[in-house]
This record gives sequence, C-alpha cells and structure tokens, in this order.
Amino acid sequence: MGSTGTLTVRVYTSQAQIPLEGATVVVAQPGEGGRWKLLSIQSTNSSGKIRNIRIDTPDLGESTAPGGLPGAGGPCALCSVWAEQPGYAMLQVGNVQVFPGVETVQNMELIPLPQGLCGLQQRDERDIPAQGL
Repeated sequence: MGSTGTLTVRVYTSQAQIPLEGATVVVAQPGEGGRWKLLSIQSTNSSGKIRNIRIDTPDLGESTAPGGLPGAGGPCALCSVWAEQPGYAMLQVGNVQVFPGVETVQNMELIPLPQGLCGLQQRDERDIPAQGL
C-alpha cells in the first residue's frame, strides 16, 4: 500500500439531518488473524463531524484496473465505522470503501431510542456492497 485516501464521517439524526455533537465514532480495518486494526476513536463536533482520517490504500494504478476484491489486492481499502450516542441506536457500517486520492464521506444517521433502552440493545448494521469500476 503506497497511497492514501481520506475518510470523513458525519453523524446526524432525523431526515432534517440535525448534527449530533459528542457522538463517539470508531473506525477500524480488518487485520490479520481476524483481529481489527483500530484507526481512530473520536467525538463529533457541533457540526456532527470528526477530523478527517487518512487511510492507506492500494496505489492509484491498481484502482483503474481492478485485479481482485476490495481490501485483497483490489482497488480500495476497506474499513468499518461505528457511531453511538446515548439515547440513540448504535449504527455500524461495514465495508466502507476508501480509494486513493479521494475523500470518502460516510453519513451516519442515528435513530432515537424509546426511553429506557440502551444503544447496545438496539443497533443497526449496514454493509456496503463492492462497487464495480
């Protein structure tokens, strides 16, 4: 891996996209032996955003002629993003694709929980399918 891409995460609630300040955002990549490689743990600012994260990606030449699956010699790096805030269902998005020289924006809509429920009891998982180039 000789290039980098950038990941930006924005956390909000409702269709009005109201930013959630203070939400915890975790970004990790699948590592060797089934373990996760932690890339970032941050809290969102008043705009519901975290600082950009630079992620190692395959070289740009590999992204123009895919030779394999993403994350396994293919055109991009893969990561997973988790977002949680008390009073909201935790959201996990898997297989976020980060391409070399590109800013990837991952929007995370958190759903309010009924009173008395914990975010870990109610969580939403989404998986992004691989994109054909």
